[in-house]
Amino acid sequence: MQDEVLVLGGGVAGCAASIALARKGRSVTLIERDPTPRHKVCGDFLSGEALEDLHALGIDLASLGAVPIDYVRLAAARRAAEAPLPFRAGSLTRKALHTKLIAEALTAGVRVVRGRSVQSLSRATAYLWQATLDDGATYEAPTAFLATGKHDLHGHGRPKDPHQWVAFKMYYRLSATQTADLADGSELTLYSGGYGGIQPVEDGLANFCCVVKRWYFARAGLRWEGLLAKMQQDCPHLAMRLDGAEPLLNKPIVVTHIPYGYIRRTTEDGLYCIGDQAAVIPSFTGDGMSIALHTARRAAAAYLAREPAQVFQPKLRSAMLLQMRIAQVADHGLTNALARAVLPFCLRVWPGAMRVTARITRVTQPAAVAPPQAFAN
Repeated sequence: MQDEVLVLGGGVAGCAASIALARKGRSVTLIERDPTPRHKVCGDFLSGEALEDLHALGIDLASLGAVPIDYVRLAAARRAAEAPLPFRAGSLTRKALHTKLIAEALTAGVRVVRGRSVQSLSRATAYLWQATLDDGATYEAPTAFLATGKHDLHGHGRPKDPHQWVAFKMYYRLSATQTADLADGSELTLYSGGYGGIQPVEDGLANFCCVVKRWYFARAGLRWEGLLAKMQQDCPHLAMRLDGAEPLLNKPIVVTHIPYGYIRRTTEDGLYCIGDQAAVIPSFTGDGMSIALHTARRAAAAYLAREPAQVFQPKLRSAMLLQMRIAQVADHGLTNALARAVLPFCLRVWPGAMRVTARITRVTQPAAVAPPQAFAN
C-alpha cells in the first residue's frame, strides 16, 4: 500500500504529525503497535506550549477532565519548598490523551493501522520508504515520520543510555487529606539515585512517576516494593504523601535505558524524526509531551513547505540544543548529595529560582496563560 506519508508510531508525536498532515490534504498511514491506548511511563505533565499545541489540534482538555497545575514543589529529605509556575500547565493521563488523538486522526482522514509493530524500515527504491510489519504486510511512501518513542528500529537507533536509568509509573488514589494538600501542584521528590514526580490527574487520582539509576534499584533488591520503601526512606515527604494511598495498577509500568540528553544530529532523505526519536529531555523538566508536540508541528510544517529532512533535522537540533544542555546540567545536580541537602533551603529563601529553572529548561517557549477553555472551572 502506498501513501504520501508513513508515520511510524501512534503516540503523541505521531498522532499530532498525522493530524496536521491529513488536514492539509495529504494521504497518511499511521502505524501503531498497541491495539488500544494504554498507560505509558510519563509524568502526564502538559506545559504551556503543549496546551497551545493541543488547542490548535482541536483537543478539548476540559472535556477530558484535565487538571490545572499552578505550582511546583520540590522535596528532599525532610525539607520542601514551592513556587508558582511561570506559565499555566495541566495534567492528563497519556491514555486519555492518546485515545482522543487517535480519534482526531481518524476524523482527519488518517488511515490508522493498530496492533501491528514495524519490524523494519528500509528503502524499497531510491524514492520510496518501505515499512515491513510483524504480519508481513508492507507499506510504502516517499516520506516517513519516525515517531516510535523510546523504541528504536534496527538501523535507525540511538546511542545506549550510559547511566542505565530505569523509570517506573504507578497510579494511586491518595487519602482525602493528601489529595486536598496536593491540589493543583506538581511535586518533585529527590533521592540519592534519582527523582520522582507526583501530581493529580483526572478522576481524582494521582500519578507517581520516578526515574532511578540501576545501582539504586539494585540496592532495593530489584523489586518495586523495595524501591518504593527506599525512596520513602530517603524522602519522608513522599512517605507522607503516599500514607494510606491505594495503588491502582497490579504492578508499575516500567521502561529502561532512557538516553537523556540525546538530540538527533542528522537523518536520511525523506525521514523526519520526531518526539523521543528527535530529542530526549530529562524527565524532571516535564517537557516530554511538549517536545513531542513541538517536533511534530515543526516537522509537519517543514514537510509541507518542502524543506528536506536533512535540512530540517539539524535546524531542529540547533533550536533545542542550549535548553537541552541546561536541563542536563540541572539533572546532574538533582542527584548530587550536596544539592539535595541544600536545594530546599535555598529555594525557600529564593522561591523564584524554581520559576527561573522552569523557564530556562523549556525547549519550547510556553504560553503565559492557558488557551481559552483549556480547563473546566
